[in-house]
Amino acid sequence: MSTDIAILDGIDPDLSNRLIKRRDLFAGAALKLGALATAPMMLAAVSSEAFAQVPQQVADILNFALTLEYLEDEFYRTALAQGGLIPDYAGATFQVISQHETAHVALLQSVLGGAAIAKPEFDFTARGKYRDVFQNFKTFAAVSQALEDTGVAAYKGQAPNLVGGGKLLTTALQIHSVEARHAASVRLLRKQKPWTGAFDKPLSKAQVLAIAGPFIAG
Repeated sequence: MSTDIAILDGIDPDLSNRLIKRRDLFAGAALKLGALATAPMMLAAVSSEAFAQVPQQVADILNFALTLEYLEDEFYRTALAQGGLIPDYAGATFQVISQHETAHVALLQSVLGGAAIAKPEFDFTARGKYRDVFQNFKTFAAVSQALEDTGVAAYKGQAPNLVGGGKLLTTALQIHSVEARHAASVRLLRKQKPWTGAFDKPLSKAQVLAIAGPFIAG
């Protein structure tokens, strides 16, 4: 197993442990998801049973996270659909990252329920800055690293606002740790160190939007 794939292993199993006995929920989720009924997707689809009603201020934070997950999910889906963009040595890594982002979207949607925002339209060229993002692997990988690094810092920046949120904070931290593995994996593929120092800096919502905003159309 390569180093970059190994970093993606070890997703926190707490959510799975809380829901594994609810066979009726899994059966219903499997019927709804059909061909998409993988274990992560099914866990996400039934996870709302484990959470209380989401307060508005918390919903705003989770919808902010959901917007970033929508962005990453569609980014990797689009890239994987482009034949010849991702070389063989990186294909498995980005397949796994894409699956994780899809599961993150489903989990946040499930927690938010009717409060979940709709997916916006995206411009992955960032308004022309990365015109060849889906034709040039170097550009794609650079944007991937920027998105993953931003996602890690965004979750870290919002964590204090979820203190006292119990299971909601746990959910955010479960996603944060996997996003950090993604960031490290992409850095390795780009022949960079998987870390930049002993500590990561959080980013505020305004700082995150300054980076991610150009990728959101409109």
